[in-house]
Amino acid sequence: MANLLITGGAGFIGANFVRHWRASRPNDGIVVLDALTYAGNRPSLDGVEDIVFVEGDIRDEALVNRLMADHAIDRIVHFAAESHVDRSLSGPAAFVDTNVRGTLVLLEAARAAWLDKGSGTPHRFHHISTDEVFGTLGPQDPPFRETTAYAPNSPYSASKAASDHLVRAYHHSFGLDVVTTNCSNNYGPYQFPEKLIPLFILNALSGRNLPIYGDGMQVRDWLYVGDHVRGIELALERGRAGETYCIGGGQELANLQVIDTLCAAVDAAFAADPDLARRFPDAPPAKDRPTATLKTHVTDRPGHDRRYAIDEGKARRELGYAAAHGFAEHFQATLQWYLANEGWWRAIQGRAARVRD
Repeated sequence: MANLLITGGAGFIGANFVRHWRASRPNDGIVVLDALTYAGNRPSLDGVEDIVFVEGDIRDEALVNRLMADHAIDRIVHFAAESHVDRSLSGPAAFVDTNVRGTLVLLEAARAAWLDKGSGTPHRFHHISTDEVFGTLGPQDPPFRETTAYAPNSPYSASKAASDHLVRAYHHSFGLDVVTTNCSNNYGPYQFPEKLIPLFILNALSGRNLPIYGDGMQVRDWLYVGDHVRGIELALERGRAGETYCIGGGQELANLQVIDTLCAAVDAAFAADPDLARRFPDAPPAKDRPTATLKTHVTDRPGHDRRYAIDEGKARRELGYAAAHGFAEHFQATLQWYLANEGWWRAIQGRAARVRD
């Protein structure tokens, strides 16, 4: 039996992880710490039983130390972060403060609870990071792997790179048992509608433009969130202390391919379910027009990385990780989730940043 502190557990990936962990380990203690900023959503945890939810900030040293002691925390799974590139371009300071200083506060609390008191309690600090810390790839470059040099190109990725280095330093300097995972682009249920897939689904249903940066040929490795949380579970349980593991979906797709898939899937959904035209009368297929008519190319954003790709060989060899299904299947499941959970996204849609409406 373990006692987990899960930071950012009301966010997209965090909520999916909480749901997965509770379902597979019903006896473990779970404390969720989330500041419920614009991207945190308490209803994303509705129906999950026997968790302690604390609304609070990872930068609050007294709060973090108290939670560590009161709940005998022996594992921290650290999701909490500012994570939207566009927001980091307009307000970099918040990203440094949360992603760097917040991680430092957690590391100090972990060191105090697990090392300074000399208890020798088995422990683990699992840090969730991103492939964006590695920068960008050319068309023929090999995929990112754990040995790829860091080369962040946005304030967001730079702040995550800094936090990665802090986690590594606490292992090598103090002996803290840490593991870091660097993931590729996630998609799936409960994703806040500022990222490409949920934003474009909701824009399509509302008849809003689908703004495509530049030529739309930026390539990403798409990772279904259910596969990602299984990868985190494996790293948390089997990963070697001090190591990093790249977690990918094995699905390199250009943004334009993803958007075309999305448009075709929305059209097919309306054709299969006539009631969708009543529920979403502004969507193009409700007016006998293809969703693709909403596509609009806009000026590319500054420092937009051209390609990401993940070599997950180390995670496969050491952890037994493999993505379970391909993009087409999981995208259909994701679209159906958003169609079936209108109440969830309607309640938060006003907080979403409409990128290039």
